[in-house]
Amino acid sequence: MNIFNIILIVLVLFILWLIITYNSLIRSKNRVKEAFSDIDVQLKRRFDLIPNLVEAVKGYMQHEKTVLENITAARSAIINAGSDIHKKVEAENMLSGALKTLFAVAENYPQLKASENFLKLQDELSDTENKIQAARRFYNVNVRDFNTLIQTFPTNLIANIMNFEPFEFFEAESEEKENIKVSF
Repeated sequence: MNIFNIILIVLVLFILWLIITYNSLIRSKNRVKEAFSDIDVQLKRRFDLIPNLVEAVKGYMQHEKTVLENITAARSAIINAGSDIHKKVEAENMLSGALKTLFAVAENYPQLKASENFLKLQDELSDTENKIQAARRFYNVNVRDFNTLIQTFPTNLIANIMNFEPFEFFEAESEEKENIKVSF
């Protein structure tokens, strides 16, 4: 075997390694994007439930106008956030806080607490919040895996050449990590 054949074999192996590494980076990046899309689906579901919740509560809460306005403002902030993850996280945290306040205020309205529509919407929102939490965890796992991939040797060589940037984790504000407490 001459030197030319050895160089050729090494070159072919190197090219194969480049292709495999690049494809694994693309697969991982696409998993992160898919996971973020899953969060968006659940956030849209919650977003769509909110007008129904506000309408169900409106009649009972004539004096709690600011609570409903805060929910509407938070919902608008989500619309304006677009695909910017920082703005989206901030708007979602604002909405979570507004919903916490709504459920706390709703405790003062016995007829509202007994309303079948309100209870159904509350259950739907609770289910949606659980799905959002699961989607965020799934997203963060994919972000961790992708970021690890682009930061570890030798994959980081290809990642740096191809300008792969790390994704940011989807984090809730520390004060928003408490569960919403509603007692009837």
